Amino acid sequence: MKLTGGQIVVDTLVREGVPYLVGIPGPQTLGLLDALLGQDRLQMLQVRHEQAAVFLADGYYRVAGTPLAVLASMGPSAMNTLSGVVSCAVDSVPVLVLAGSGPAEMADRGELQELERGRAGGSLAVFAPVARGVWRPASAAHVPRALQSAFAGMLTGRRGPAVVDLPLDVQCEAADVELAFPYAYRAGGQVLPDPDLVQRAADLLTMAHRPVILAGGGVLAAEAWDELQALAELLEAPVLTTMMGKGAFPEDHVLAGLHAGWMGSTCGNALARSADVLLAVGTRFAPRSTSHYRQGVTYSIPPTRLIHLDLDPGQIGRHYPVEVGIVSDARAGLAALLDRLRALGVSPSIGGARAGYLDEVSRLRDEWLTRVREVATDDRRPVTVPRLVAELRAHLRRDAIVLTSSGTTQAHWLREATIYEPRTNLTPGGLGAMGWTLPAALGARLAAAPGRQVVGLMGDGDFLMTIQELATAAQYDIPVVLVVANNAGWIGLRDLQAAAYGPERVTGAEFLKGREPVTPDLASLARGFGCYSEWITSPEEVGPALERAFAARRPAVVEVMVERDDIPSCGQEQAWCDVPVPAYLAERRARYEELAGAR
Repeated sequence: MKLTGGQIVVDTLVREGVPYLVGIPGPQTLGLLDALLGQDRLQMLQVRHEQAAVFLADGYYRVAGTPLAVLASMGPSAMNTLSGVVSCAVDSVPVLVLAGSGPAEMADRGELQELERGRAGGSLAVFAPVARGVWRPASAAHVPRALQSAFAGMLTGRRGPAVVDLPLDVQCEAADVELAFPYAYRAGGQVLPDPDLVQRAADLLTMAHRPVILAGGGVLAAEAWDELQALAELLEAPVLTTMMGKGAFPEDHVLAGLHAGWMGSTCGNALARSADVLLAVGTRFAPRSTSHYRQGVTYSIPPTRLIHLDLDPGQIGRHYPVEVGIVSDARAGLAALLDRLRALGVSPSIGGARAGYLDEVSRLRDEWLTRVREVATDDRRPVTVPRLVAELRAHLRRDAIVLTSSGTTQAHWLREATIYEPRTNLTPGGLGAMGWTLPAALGARLAAAPGRQVVGLMGDGDFLMTIQELATAAQYDIPVVLVVANNAGWIGLRDLQAAAYGPERVTGAEFLKGREPVTPDLASLARGFGCYSEWITSPEEVGPALERAFAARRPAVVEVMVERDDIPSCGQEQAWCDVPVPAYLAERRARYEELAGAR
């Protein structure tokens, strides 16, 4: 059939099941925009900044498992998507960026918004190091192949973003094409593990006295949580999670070892460093999840014997030596291990050999939860962040989806909130972009079932980076609840400065007018955008305010004034590997090295 390049794009997105094209129109996207008319299966969602479009698509995918398309035009519009694309690349989130450009015949002539200056590939070349690919069809006849390659790249193997550059003349010209359905141009199924390696892993696990399973984001990506729980129960092995893996295993389960790493729990770190065999699934052992590789702080590899199962062969053996390295989809790999162990006759000991170990797991978990409760009962006004986290968790359902970005709220939520179900703890763990929570929460709310609770929890510094997307929320009546912990600044950074360099050297992280904290009236700003809003200061107000926000059934902002100073923490001390101290602060540098054991 004869279709324009724009019509080919729309038809392909519909065939791929993409429900939304998110972005901002521009002169170089007119052919694609016009092709949206006359159909109702692909809806255009307008955002107010292209970065937010990618973050919205990110949040949508993490809940629905379906990628969205992002619309941008050439020059600054496409460049505005870059931080979002990098974030998706690091977190293995597929999103398709469709970037309009000028007519092909005008390429490399210095047209308005074009980057040329002799640089091959123009402005979109900046995406090449991070995207799964960058495609530029030369004609309408080439558009199907470009889109098919982009979807195959995004959704095969380790997932990630893709970029397609669409010249305006290519969008508008027509070609005779036959469009295929997805099964015809990209692989399905799972990457299966090597049976011999599965046997070796099973042998190691059956001999272990203190086995530990570490679940990373790959478990959630593969939807392997049932296999994970079945394997843990068969082996009677505690399950720890990375930041990105939180939610893969219910944290109220008897085998929950909780979160490990720099921002982890004392329970998780104690179990990790004392394991004799560690089965790590779907994790890249990032510095934050390993306490920056400090031997004996989180992991002791060796002597701990490591079985590393991951879809990406480049991650296996990258940071720690392995006894067994298995390239596999997490679900297929865990299922194969389960089958092999059952064939070997492995069964739970029910009070036998593992009884003492399981008692230790329970004791360590209870000790950690006691510490959490101690910091969560502070009655001060303004509210402390740990108390805010406790109140939110107490008033949210088990399946509530909570999103956090980098900062104080993320750190306390990850440490102190109990996560019960998969895909209910969403955070940009790799790039750690601030400004992510608000637009990502809009995407999560669009993807979630009606009536499901979706909450974006963020600080005021985070909120102000993408506050303009309240206009998007109000325009489309997206009933998300946004809880903003207002402490007039990037206080997590301030506290890091104070801990590392000394309180007298804090600079640049607080919002001050003279010497006094200054903050906009965020609740009033939210009302100006057309959202429901409340402003609260006491712990007792959090639950009722949350209930009213959900009852409003429209975008809602709950601004919570939180304590700026003397914030209680149940986490571990900062370590040398986190923030090196300048050499001219000799005494503090020496103390910091001693604290971290780095001599």
